[in-house]
Amino acid sequence: MNLMLLATRDVRANPGQAFLAAALSALAVAMLVVLLAFTGQMTDRLQRDARDIDLVVGAKGSPLQLILAGVYHLDVPPGNIPLQEVEVLAHDPLVRRLIPIALGDSFRGFRIVGAPTAYGELYQATLATGHWYADPLEAVLGAEVAARTGLTVEKTFAGSHGLTAGGHVHADMAYTVTGVLQPTGTVLDRLILTPVESVWWVHADHTGGEETFDHPEVTLALIQYRSPLAAVSLPRRINAQTALMAASPPLEIARLTQLMGVGQEVLQGFAWLLFVAAGGALLAGLLANLRHRRYELAIFRLLGASRGQLWAGVMIEAWLLATLGAVAGLLLGHGWVYGLGWWLAMQQQPVLDGTRFMAWEGWLVVLAWGIAWLAAAWPAWRASRLDVARVLAER
Repeated sequence: MNLMLLATRDVRANPGQAFLAAALSALAVAMLVVLLAFTGQMTDRLQRDARDIDLVVGAKGSPLQLILAGVYHLDVPPGNIPLQEVEVLAHDPLVRRLIPIALGDSFRGFRIVGAPTAYGELYQATLATGHWYADPLEAVLGAEVAARTGLTVEKTFAGSHGLTAGGHVHADMAYTVTGVLQPTGTVLDRLILTPVESVWWVHADHTGGEETFDHPEVTLALIQYRSPLAAVSLPRRINAQTALMAASPPLEIARLTQLMGVGQEVLQGFAWLLFVAAGGALLAGLLANLRHRRYELAIFRLLGASRGQLWAGVMIEAWLLATLGAVAGLLLGHGWVYGLGWWLAMQQQPVLDGTRFMAWEGWLVVLAWGIAWLAAAWPAWRASRLDVARVLAER
């Protein structure tokens, strides 16, 4: 007796119940794939973007806003700070390296970041073509910027005021592309880098014919500690004794992850409910199928089928539906992740990779099997204990 063939025939004989059980299982798996992929990839991206940044210093305001603006370029900064105060910090014995950052403009939604070339060194950036900037109004493009805008070395472009598309265009202050970076898998891919002086130059008053910067400002500064002792004393001293605010990326990432976790827990709970519903639908379907097939199963027993074979037949049917649901859920989940990643890319936001399959996804298939087998245990036991004489007498 070909148990797999019989299980396949039973599934086709009850398409409505089979579809309901498989669809609920698929939705549960898909939701978990999206949640785990989003959490894993975004956490990895957040940590990678802030890996070598110990402290961010900027204007007083929200520490999380400062981190989102200065490290991830996902928010507007609290304001500007005097360059003079930043230079004082640069000479602090607890500071190994300080990188000033100036923001204010964008091009087609991609941010123009004024920074020394040391900013690229934070992410081990290398050039695909061209060379690093040396003078104001020269620019190096991140890999994604170059791919999306079509700009290449020696091409020119004009930035627009503000950190999103639609601001006033500085048409008389065009940048010249001097280089394009190799992909780094970090925030650098979505940025346009230029000297800090470029930002001052674009926003200076040019009516007098000569640009002077009496009180230059930057938006924030990224700091690397010279020793672990700096983590204990430097942020506290900056916040208490200066007009600046210091924010720790690891601390703010933890807070952000905690905020995201509330919604994720709700969705995970809903996914588990879908799994339970899928198990319930499978149980009801197998029991109904058992009632309709009692005479057929009794004939199988008369023809020599063992109790174990009848038990196995029901379990194989459950396994088949669970496998169909799990595979469909994996494909659906990755489709959702791919679509979400495409939408984020259109918004110049961190990109999700829907084509990347992870080892933990195999456990979702095992989980679907486990729930299916639990749901099938009672119908399978009843099938194996069928009273052949009684069933035949009823006919």
